[in-house]
Amino acid sequence: MKPGMSLIKHYLQFKDFRTEEYAYLLDRTAIIKKRFKNYEKYTPLVDRTLAMIFEKASTRTRVSFEAGMYQMGGSVVNLTTGDSQLGRAEPIEDSARVISRMVDLVMIRTFEQTKLEGFAANSRVPVINGLTNEYHPCQILADIFTYIEHRGSIAGKVVAWVGDGNNMANTWLQAADILGFTLHVSTPSGYEIDAKVAGVSNTQCVKIFKNPLDACKGAHLVTTDVWTSMGYEAENEARMKAFADWCVDREMMAAAQPDALFMHCLPAHRGEEVEAEVIDGPQSVVWDEAENRMHVQKALMEYLLLGRIG
Repeated sequence: MKPGMSLIKHYLQFKDFRTEEYAYLLDRTAIIKKRFKNYEKYTPLVDRTLAMIFEKASTRTRVSFEAGMYQMGGSVVNLTTGDSQLGRAEPIEDSARVISRMVDLVMIRTFEQTKLEGFAANSRVPVINGLTNEYHPCQILADIFTYIEHRGSIAGKVVAWVGDGNNMANTWLQAADILGFTLHVSTPSGYEIDAKVAGVSNTQCVKIFKNPLDACKGAHLVTTDVWTSMGYEAENEARMKAFADWCVDREMMAAAQPDALFMHCLPAHRGEEVEAEVIDGPQSVVWDEAENRMHVQKALMEYLLLGRIG
C-alpha cells in the first residue's frame, strides 16, 4: 500500500463491501433514482472527473457511467486501448500513477482481474470494476436493486443461475454469501462455477444442479447470460452445442415461483440462452435492470468520492 492510499476505497469485486454498506448503497440508489424520475437536479460531484478505460467493448457500461457522472455534475474522460498507453508498452502501474493524478475516479472494463488490481494498487483515487473476465459487480448490484424494487428484500430468497459459470455467476455467488440468499446454479459439464474464483468459503449459499429445470424449481429470480462471453469467441461453436439444453424457456419459468422475475444483463440472443417469449414476457424486468445500472453506479460513485451522505 502506497503512502496516503490506505483510506482509498475501491470496488473491484462484490465482496469488497460489507452487508451494511450494501444496505446503505441500495437505499441511496432508491433516493437518487427518485430524484432523477422527478427531474430534480442533484449535482454533488461538480468538479469531479471520472476516467473510463475500456479494453472490452461496451454499450450499457459506457452510457450508464457517462450519463450518470454528467447527471451528478461531474465530467468524463473516455479512453480505449486505441487512444491510451494501456494497450501498448507502458506498464499498468505507470498508467495508474499518471491517470490517477489527473482525475478523481477511474472505471476500468478489461480482461484479467489482475490488471484491474494492479491499477488499483497504484492509484491515488478509487477504482471501479466495470467488468473483468472474473467479476461484474456493478451489474449484480443493479440486478439486486431491481429485484428489491419489484419484490422487496432478496434475503432468504432463491436465485437460479442457468448457463455459463462466468463472471456473472461468480459475482452472484459472492452476493448470495453477503446478502443472505441461496443461489441455484446449473451449467453444462465443463463450464462449472469455480467457488475458488468467487472466493466464497460459505458453500451453504449455493446449490448445484445438473438439470437446469431443477435449478429453477421454487426460484424467485431466474437469470442467465450469453453462452459466449467476450474473449471466448473461439469457443462459440463448441459452446452452442454444450449449452443447447440451457435455454431459459417457459417450462423453466413455470417451475419457478408464480411471481418469479427473469433477468439478463444484455445483450441477449433470443432463441439461444433465452426464449423470446421469456425475455419479452410479463416476468421479464430486463429493461428496468439495464436502466438501474446507471442509478446504482451513481450511488456507488457518490459513496466512493463523498462517503455516506446524512
